[in-house]
Amino acid sequence: MMDNKKEIIARRIARELKEGYVVNLGIGLPTLVANYIPDDMNVTLQSENGMVRMGPAPEEGMEDPDITNAGGVPVTILKGGAFFDSAMSFTIIRGGHVDLTVLGALQIDESGSLSSHIVPGVRVPGMGGAMDLIAGSKRVIVATTHTVNGNEPKILKKCSLPLTAVAKVNMIVTELALIEVTRDGLLLKEIAEGVSVEHVQSLTEPKLIIDKELSTF
Repeated sequence: MMDNKKEIIARRIARELKEGYVVNLGIGLPTLVANYIPDDMNVTLQSENGMVRMGPAPEEGMEDPDITNAGGVPVTILKGGAFFDSAMSFTIIRGGHVDLTVLGALQIDESGSLSSHIVPGVRVPGMGGAMDLIAGSKRVIVATTHTVNGNEPKILKKCSLPLTAVAKVNMIVTELALIEVTRDGLLLKEIAEGVSVEHVQSLTEPKLIIDKELSTF
């Protein structure tokens, strides 16, 4: 069931990519987006560990231990790709050359603030490049399941965990909904097929604004 949720999220986010974009996919769920980019679309995937033109996951048995994403997961590299050091990678990120960043989340709030890197009392590897990516990217999409364990909302009025960034998220995509962060609040633009607005709202802490042209995905 969880894998199906992740697939739904990754497929929908892939539709937000545009021809010619430079895109960074965060560790975990966001990396799955690479598997759903149309073959005829020219998108450059940048990985913070030092790669451009990153491709989808390799076929089983074809993994190369020297070609991984920032999370250490085997990936492929497409024709025209290149490897470089972290200094160059973060020059690309901090220089504003990334059109879109897709990140996971522990919590997101109605202002577009994000908590993604630490849970009090739990040992975690740290923030990594998330702060740089959010600050340097032209657009930020959060890819996350709608709840924790099916009942605890991740989309809150205000994040309670330490923040990774303040008011930087532009869009939230879950297995239930696509939500835009606006000055007026969270705008519900799409819901998954077979899901009701009432169900989405019941699992979302802030009051949602319903788009007049609400559609399904």
